Amino acid sequence: MAALIDVILPVFLVIGFGYVAAWKGYFSQSAVEGLMRFAQSFAVPCLLFSAISKIDLSADFDIPLLASFYGGAFSGFTLGFIGARHLFARNIQDSIAIGFCCLFSNSVLLGLPITQRAYGPDALNGNYAIISVHALIIYAFGVTLMEISRSGGAVSKAGLARKILISFSRNPLLIAIFLGFVVNLGHIPLPGAVNAGVDMMVRAALPAALFALGGTLTRYRPEGDMKTIAWISGVSLIVHPAVTYSLGTWVFDLSQTQLRSAVVTAAMAPGVNSYLFANMYGTARRVAASSVLIATALSILTVWVWLIILP
Repeated sequence: MAALIDVILPVFLVIGFGYVAAWKGYFSQSAVEGLMRFAQSFAVPCLLFSAISKIDLSADFDIPLLASFYGGAFSGFTLGFIGARHLFARNIQDSIAIGFCCLFSNSVLLGLPITQRAYGPDALNGNYAIISVHALIIYAFGVTLMEISRSGGAVSKAGLARKILISFSRNPLLIAIFLGFVVNLGHIPLPGAVNAGVDMMVRAALPAALFALGGTLTRYRPEGDMKTIAWISGVSLIVHPAVTYSLGTWVFDLSQTQLRSAVVTAAMAPGVNSYLFANMYGTARRVAASSVLIATALSILTVWVWLIILP
C-alpha cells in the first residue's frame, strides 16, 4: 500500500489534475495542445539530451538490458497482431496499428517519473538507455511494416528509407537523443550557462508532460471495440513486463537496477505515440485512442503489482 500511495498516486494525481482541468473547461484544449507541444518538443527533449549526454555508455548501454526489454516488446507486438488478425478479424493495417499499441509503452511520460519516485534519480540510467533507442527501433519497425502492407510488398528500399528518415528528422525527441550522443561521444564540454538553462527546462519537463497528458486524455472516448481494447491492455500491462521480467531474471541475469528499469518501463500503458501512429495511417484510430485512456487508468493497479514483485 505504501508503494501505491508514495510512488504511483502522485504521478497519476498530476495526470488527474490535467484531466479534470481540461474536462471542466478550466484549461482549454488549445492550452493543452500548447503545453503538450512545450513538453514533447522542448522540455522533454532537453531532459533526454541532458541524460544521454552525461550517461556512461559503456556501463549503462547494456545489450542484455535492451534484449530483455525488446524481447518483451516484440512479444507484445506479435500477440497484438495475431489477436487483432485472428481473434477480432481485423485487416492487416489495423492489425499492425493494434500490434504497435502493444509495442510502444509510455517510456518517457510514465516510465521515468514512476521509476524515479520508486527507486530515486540514480536508478534512471537503464531507462535512458532504453529510451535512447526506443522510438528509433519501434518507429522504424512500425513504419516499415505499414508501408510494405500499403504497397502490397512492392515498396522500394529507397522509398521506404526516405519515409523513415523523414519521420525521424521531424521528431524532436530523436533529434535531442542524437545531439546527446554527439556531445557524449565527442566529449564536448558545454558552457555553464547552457547547462544551467537546460537544467531549468529539465525540471519543468515531467510535471508539464504529465499534466498535459491528462488534458490530452479527455479527447479519447472508450467506445466500441472493448474486447480489442481489453486485449491491448492485457498484453501491454501484463505480457510485456512478464516476458521482460522472465528474460531479465532467468536468461540475462540483469542487475537489480537494470531489472527495475526494464520491467517498470515495460509495464507502462501504451503511449500517445500509439494513437499518433494509428492516426498517421488512418487506421484503428478509435481502438488506439481508447486503449491509451483505458490502459493508463488500469496501470494504476498493475504497476503497483509490478513494484511489489520487483526486488
